[in-house]
Amino acid sequence: MTVAVFDPLAPDFGADPWPAYDALRAQPGLPFWPGFDGHLAVRMADVRALALDRRMVRDPAAFAPPAEVRRLKVAGNFHDMPFHERFVQTSMLDTDGPDHDRLRRAVFPFFTKTRLEALRGFVTAWVGGALDRLIPRGRIDFVADLAALLPGQVIGHLIGTDPALAPRMTEWSDQVVSYFDIDRTAAKKARAEEATRLFAVLLEDLHAERSARPRDDLMSAMIGAERAGLLTHDELIATIMQILHAGHGSTIDVMGSGLHALLTHPDQLALLRADPGLMPRAVQEMFRFAAPLPFFHRYAAQDLAICGQDWARGTKFGLLYAGANRDPAAFARADAFDITRHPNLHLAFGAGPHVCLGNNLARLNMEVLFTALLARAPDLAPAGAPDWKAGLQAHGPRRLPLRLAA
Repeated sequence: MTVAVFDPLAPDFGADPWPAYDALRAQPGLPFWPGFDGHLAVRMADVRALALDRRMVRDPAAFAPPAEVRRLKVAGNFHDMPFHERFVQTSMLDTDGPDHDRLRRAVFPFFTKTRLEALRGFVTAWVGGALDRLIPRGRIDFVADLAALLPGQVIGHLIGTDPALAPRMTEWSDQVVSYFDIDRTAAKKARAEEATRLFAVLLEDLHAERSARPRDDLMSAMIGAERAGLLTHDELIATIMQILHAGHGSTIDVMGSGLHALLTHPDQLALLRADPGLMPRAVQEMFRFAAPLPFFHRYAAQDLAICGQDWARGTKFGLLYAGANRDPAAFARADAFDITRHPNLHLAFGAGPHVCLGNNLARLNMEVLFTALLARAPDLAPAGAPDWKAGLQAHGPRRLPLRLAA
């Protein structure tokens, strides 16, 4: 059995994880990683095969009896978290089969391209107002001052939450999502549980408000689905909570890494300025070049053969989407940032049953933000070195100093 030497907590991994993915790709098969107690897939063909196969599941309850599921929870330190276990660990992301499909159908109408296009005016107005405030300052932290604020406003507007709560919800989302990384400390566990509790209180209050006075928002629509018997009350809260989590961090991260890619590839920045019509392709390439969610897990729900090997029921797999997106077998000049790349069949949004529901919303945010930023900041330039997140669950800069005006 090949054992992977892989350390996502190394100090330099966040800034430059690509050599580590290359080293994994050079190993035969799907190497075993003791730090994960499972096998890693980093080649595009392997990751795609695992993601598309419905015999691969997120929830061990699909193959294991309750006692074994509990043992796995304890081993992963996902136990003794009443709110997290009730609303996060039972969300659509960690549900499989007919239940997953049922929950996805309940929210899908709000995430079609047509429905989300109606948000373009809101996003454009918000970005314009933000740049009105920021450009006179000359220098900003792109992450804290702009990228970290936009997704919360947009996803909150879609769901129906108070715009003033967006910064708080972004912080809670980060605390919940960061606990899925491999360094699950006691402090992180406590923060994730408390953030989940606070989210539940907020969403219960919103549920009561919209039950009395419905609006044209996702919470009101979900209440209608609940009353029709399409999902339970806890499933409603868990689903909206997951949408909030997913709609915040990953979009913030790819905005930061995408801008960093443009700034460090001035030829591509100049090309985009010369031809703004390339923006949709540029955004696609930002997602491929530095996937904001590099890693997801699956379990084999039965004994099976896949990726050229036989695997026992219960085998755990790590799908390294970020590594697959730099696979030279799948992409010409895989390590090059090329905003004209087409087709660009990357896996930054995943694949199969759990493909990212909000991918159209993330692209909309990106296209509007970068179109406005390039138009209004002709002297756009780095103002210092970025500070990158550590770990495997997310990839993006914590801080990105930026010069908006000379």
